[in-house]
Amino acid sequence: MDLEFFMAMDPPTVTAQEHKVMVRNGKPVFFDPPELKAARQKLVDNLALHRPGQLLDGPLELVTTWCFPTEVKKQHGTFKSTKPDTDNLNKMLKDCMTQVGFWKDDAQVCREIIEKFWVAPSLRGIFIRITRL
Repeated sequence: MDLEFFMAMDPPTVTAQEHKVMVRNGKPVFFDPPELKAARQKLVDNLALHRPGQLLDGPLELVTTWCFPTEVKKQHGTFKSTKPDTDNLNKMLKDCMTQVGFWKDDAQVCREIIEKFWVAPSLRGIFIRITRL
């Protein structure tokens, strides 16, 4: 069983690693800044359109291709070797996929392939394929 889809959107560039911390009553309190909350909500809203009818079970492979709109000096179809890091991008994505109801726990993802490319602005978005192993 494969589930694959493309979310046409500007991929978020803030990641789950951008939590903030403040001290309240002598104890650290972690919180998400507004940009991170907005990016998380954008992913949740787009993922909800592709949620499977039931939770995916068992071990899974997740293939994710992040397509960022080209900058002036970047050529369409070339790898994006600048921030954000692929592992940080996928961490927030998988957390949102768990929240939306793709699977019970993102620990089920046993294999991941993550790519980042520069693309023509009209092709920006995130391609996702999930395969049961």
